[in-house]
Amino acid sequence: MKKVNLFLVLVLLLSVFVSAQTVKPEYQKCIKSFIDTLKSDKKEAIAEMVAYPLKREYPIPDVVDKSDFIKRYDEIFDTTLKNEITKSNPAKDWSDMGWRGMMLNQGNVWMDFDGRLTSVNYQSKAESDLKMKLIAAQKKELDSSIAFFQKPICILETDKFRIRIDNLGNKNYRYVSWPIDKAMSEKPDLIIYRGNFVVEGSGGNHQYEFKKENYTYECAFIVAGENNPLSAKLTIYQGDKVILSQNAKIIAK
Repeated sequence: MKKVNLFLVLVLLLSVFVSAQTVKPEYQKCIKSFIDTLKSDKKEAIAEMVAYPLKREYPIPDVVDKSDFIKRYDEIFDTTLKNEITKSNPAKDWSDMGWRGMMLNQGNVWMDFDGRLTSVNYQSKAESDLKMKLIAAQKKELDSSIAFFQKPICILETDKFRIRIDNLGNKNYRYVSWPIDKAMSEKPDLIIYRGNFVVEGSGGNHQYEFKKENYTYECAFIVAGENNPLSAKLTIYQGDKVILSQNAKIIAK
């Protein structure tokens, strides 16, 4: 996959905001309905508006269904987020972002044009505390040689390998792999530091690239569309030659 340089990424991001349109009146009604329902804290009614699964930042589990949403409602919608939503003006504070849907302010909340809540990018203190607790638990389960990182990125499995990618801080990504029959509590076969995060285009496709001597390990994530799950692929190069290419199952992300 071709790399996109930082300048191009910035241009793409800028073009997204420049192309933002005022939400049409018929879609403003969907937003207003959501706002009014949230003002009344009608958890069951809001749960009906959500497109599941509702993604949460890994390692926080995604919200899988209505029952799970109602249980975690207060954890997601704290006072700060509720105020941002309920005080918003559908005509002024929400933007039509084309195929991406409708965005509140800088993107804390997204809805589609059918009035479904598709994304909450805001993280409450309760969720932040939970994330730290889950990260601490993960570290205890890993071999001591890799039990240090700032943020877990993903866990993948191919036919041959179990792969873990972590952010050690300051975008220093680490690649760790084991044979598929080994657990992550065992000493890994391969550790590579200082990997790169690469964005491809504006559709959400992205990858992590790691170099060791003449080898490049590429973990690519392909966003296939609303009705298709995110897929992943491991490709290993020796120089410019592909020596291994395997589809990967996303165990966690």
